Amino acid sequence: MKDKKRPLPPPPAASPFAALAGLVPSTSTAEPAPAPETKAKASRGRVDVLRNTAHRGGKTVTVLKGFVGVDADELKVLAKQWQKRCGAGGTVKDDTIEIQGDHRETLMRLLAEAGFRPVKAGG
Repeated sequence: MKDKKRPLPPPPAASPFAALAGLVPSTSTAEPAPAPETKAKASRGRVDVLRNTAHRGGKTVTVLKGFVGVDADELKVLAKQWQKRCGAGGTVKDDTIEIQGDHRETLMRLLAEAGFRPVKAGG
């Protein structure tokens, strides 16, 4: 047996939600929320990020140098964190950080997060 198609009822003259308009305040009359104030981070200085293979038996090392106002203890802590994030070894020598492998892009992002201004140097 076939179901007979029934015609749709005519559309209502007014919106069925017109009665609800008085319950909820309109978004057009509400004042916009103030934008949160973002405090600009003070740059901790420029840091050169370069890739080096000289005197290393052909092994690639990413060198970070040019740290200003960073003491040796903080440099060691930063080096340890960045080595873990890159999954590589490394060392701190004469106010420079050396990370084994070519991790320039990752380290540039990590330096920016730490408040430094990373700059690619060399080739």
